Amino acid sequence: MDPGNSMSWIHSFLYLFLIIASVHVLNTILISPKLAVDHQTARVKRVAPLPLRFRADGTFKILQVADMHFGNGKVSRCRDVLESEFEYCSDLNTTRFLEKMIQLENPDFVAFTGDNIFGSSASDAAESLLEAFGPVMKSGIPWAAVLGNHDQESTMTREELMSFISLMDFSLSQTFPSVEETPNHNKQRAVPKIDGFGNFDLRVWGAPGSSFANSSVLNLYFLDSGDRAFVDGIRTYDWIKESQLNWLRRVSQKAQVRPIYNVVGEYREWVACSLVNSGVLNTLVSMGDVKAVFIGHDHKNDFCGTLGGLWFCYGGGFGYHGYGKAGWPRRSRVILAELAKGEKSWSGVERIKTWKRLDDEKLSKIDDHILWERRS
Repeated sequence: MDPGNSMSWIHSFLYLFLIIASVHVLNTILISPKLAVDHQTARVKRVAPLPLRFRADGTFKILQVADMHFGNGKVSRCRDVLESEFEYCSDLNTTRFLEKMIQLENPDFVAFTGDNIFGSSASDAAESLLEAFGPVMKSGIPWAAVLGNHDQESTMTREELMSFISLMDFSLSQTFPSVEETPNHNKQRAVPKIDGFGNFDLRVWGAPGSSFANSSVLNLYFLDSGDRAFVDGIRTYDWIKESQLNWLRRVSQKAQVRPIYNVVGEYREWVACSLVNSGVLNTLVSMGDVKAVFIGHDHKNDFCGTLGGLWFCYGGGFGYHGYGKAGWPRRSRVILAELAKGEKSWSGVERIKTWKRLDDEKLSKIDDHILWERRS
């Protein structure tokens, strides 16, 4: 054999061996552990027990969380707090507030009513959502969320956001309703395409052992009000569309509206809404079963007031990374529905009450009042 050819063959063999060894090391050190970790953490969503149901004491408590404006956790600083509070204030204050509210109020359901994350400050929407909703997922309490006008400003579209939220532990959120009941309640049909992402309804059944134990006595409607839009060249907020209102009418069950005319809370800023009047108020009134509407967006408003015979209640700003007013504590609204006590068991909803909790040293309870009460 030619010595030159022999040396060339040996060099080729050594070069090939070096490539194989390098690939093996790369796979062992970098790729395999990553695959193993991902495989170990993959799991099925933990599902909330259904149906939602009134307690045996005839109550059903909802915690409303409006405008968390979660950013990037501890590196996202607070806005509009006192100078003495700023140095150690971050998104973690929002997390602690939510944890304390869940522990104190022990709600049956938690409703997040938009601007859950502050998209422009959230470098990774999925990570921010996981942190923002972390306390409620850890609690195991059923919950649902809709989007505000800031959620989609990060790395996910509105559809992707709602899809991701719907897959989170104990979430009852839906990207859109897939079926609805027909007049024959034993059958269902597909829902025609409607605008937005996050239009769905949840039903709360009666207390166990009552005559309403196997039927819905309280309906919760969730609507996507969009983010931004242009009308005649003017930039404004988006609005609830006719397709959504048509869906609302279809799923609604008729009942008589009996509001109580009191206004409670603080009106600190102008109501920011779209220039377009889509007729949502008339639809809500005509539905008959709507007793109250709970909203967010204007952080410095926390009042309840009647409009067209319906109660509209602000949740007040919850999150520390969203705007507020220094010295005015962040807050959250609680809604309590109570069943009527029949001769032998619980019956239908008798009243709906609400109050707010402040994120102060005592988690002070304020503005406790009745929104609706059934008249005999």
